[in-house]
Amino acid sequence: MAEHLSQSELDYPFKLLEYLNGYRVSKVIFAACELGVFELLMRSPGAMSALQVAEALDASADGMERLLDALAGMEILQVETADGTALYNSTDVANTYLARGGAKSLHDMVAYHSQTIYPLWNNMADAVREGKNQNQKTFGIPPGEVFEAIYRSEEEMVKFMGLMNSSWNLDGQDVVTAFNLSCFQKIVDVGGCTGALARELARAYPSSSVTVFELPRVVEMARKHFPQENDTFAFHSGDFFHGDVPSADLYVLARILHDWSEEKCLTLLKKLYRACNPGGGVLLVEAMLLENHRGPIAAQLFSLNMLVQTDGREHPPSQYTNILKQSGFAHVQVCRTGKSYDAILAFK
Repeated sequence: MAEHLSQSELDYPFKLLEYLNGYRVSKVIFAACELGVFELLMRSPGAMSALQVAEALDASADGMERLLDALAGMEILQVETADGTALYNSTDVANTYLARGGAKSLHDMVAYHSQTIYPLWNNMADAVREGKNQNQKTFGIPPGEVFEAIYRSEEEMVKFMGLMNSSWNLDGQDVVTAFNLSCFQKIVDVGGCTGALARELARAYPSSSVTVFELPRVVEMARKHFPQENDTFAFHSGDFFHGDVPSADLYVLARILHDWSEEKCLTLLKKLYRACNPGGGVLLVEAMLLENHRGPIAAQLFSLNMLVQTDGREHPPSQYTNILKQSGFAHVQVCRTGKSYDAILAFK
């Protein structure tokens, strides 16, 4: 058979090996974040040996040396040799995105992927067989209780909120400026979690008032764990499925619709349409599939994640356009940002 394969086909096993080893690459980063490697090296006045790092983090010298070498091989850390000893130093990338606490840090996102998403994905084959999320098998939560699984403890709530915070620290500016939203004076971010996206909205449109509409317990956790001085947005407590929503000129639904069945999405959008001020609209922020569902790979992986964790899925633009129109919205506009998340704007 091999003689009939093209060169690209002959080379493809090496691509397969990259895919097969993908989880190992992820776990190197997960472990380094969990152990505190990046914070230690960022604070260190100089490069450190594997033994010094191991002693500071209560780890084995052999294991730490292997981990640090892998991080250096991935160009996340720098390594040099002095008197026969390897010395490791941080990089701007590690300090900016992987050390805890920075404005652009993805540390909370890494922790959530490691401790929550990764265990769910261990049951991917069962999710495909059964066509339902794996919260019960993984965490003992019934399949229909999606947010009971996500918010099953204060610790889990904070991890999830950290994930959302990290996402908008990275992509928030791109999605809020995908369209010119300056014509909307009153903006409500529905299910806006920590307020990270609302903060980007307030920065981009300082003449607009921005409100985060969230569950009371989420608002409490946001104020407790993600406080920001001089924030230019407000919180409004409520339940967007089971209560009234505040009136607005623009409703923002960022990574909300992909969590739910189409029936629930229609229910929510119809409620927002009724509450929306005349001439107002709705902004959807989601990772959109291509119309044929054959990409982008990031959106396809997000959709699989919705299978193992929620009752929803990712959609192509036509599907979002269809449910928006069924809900009463019109003049639908689509913007692919080229980043992780895309935007759709529709008007009442």
